Amino acid sequence: MRGLVFAAATNLGSKPDPNGLPGTLALQGFISGLLFWGLLAALAGLVVSAGWWALGSRGGNFHHASQGKSGLFISIGAAFLIGGAKAIIAFFETAGSGIG
Repeated sequence: MRGLVFAAATNLGSKPDPNGLPGTLALQGFISGLLFWGLLAALAGLVVSAGWWALGSRGGNFHHASQGKSGLFISIGAAFLIGGAKAIIAFFETAGSGIG
């Protein structure tokens, strides 16, 4: 009996099926909306941080200039990760499918 359970567990062979569960289209729409709002937040962060950096530099306040510079690069990184999320997930899915 134990051998039968082990054999069944090793032949799972899963493949993602977008039609496997109800509500998939709604969930895809929700995730697309989150990505859109994330990109808008990154854009707003970029604009505010650039202004903060410029005003801090112009006023001689190096602490605020440094905060603006950090915020600018964080916003760029966030936009990069949001834009590349699909490719990152696909890469790790492909890498994970080669295990075992």
